[in-house]
Amino acid sequence: MRTFAVAVVLAGLIGCSETNDHSDRPPSTVTFDGADALLYVDIADESGEQRRGLMGVEHLPADEGMAFVYDEPVNSAFWMKETLIPLSIAFVDESGRVIGVRDMEPCEVDPCPSYGIDEPYVLAIEANLGWFDEQGIVPGDRAELRVNADG
Repeated sequence: MRTFAVAVVLAGLIGCSETNDHSDRPPSTVTFDGADALLYVDIADESGEQRRGLMGVEHLPADEGMAFVYDEPVNSAFWMKETLIPLSIAFVDESGRVIGVRDMEPCEVDPCPSYGIDEPYVLAIEANLGWFDEQGIVPGDRAELRVNADG
């Protein structure tokens, strides 16, 4: 698994907010037009990483998450089997637009509910529950993944 940064930049805000020094993390980003925030993510671009996701993670720092990257549009749903913390997920289509945000709760017993979107997507980003709402990220915001070449 590789670690990248997700920078969320929402239009309408002036100036920069102070952030913690994360100089040890690669400067790869996903930008969203709309908010000014920074989220470091692990990239899941292989099927095993995508199936595992954040299973077993007991604590996710406020500024960390996971980005699921697909080579072509998919319609698959996410589930929270063996995921211990509540999460929110944003889905991004081929044109780079957020097409939906869902809140997901941990699941310990089968069958677990699944969380998806009715439209195909190429990028899904998981963060702590409520993170996208707190940042003001909504469907229609443009998103762009910038991957650090060193990652």
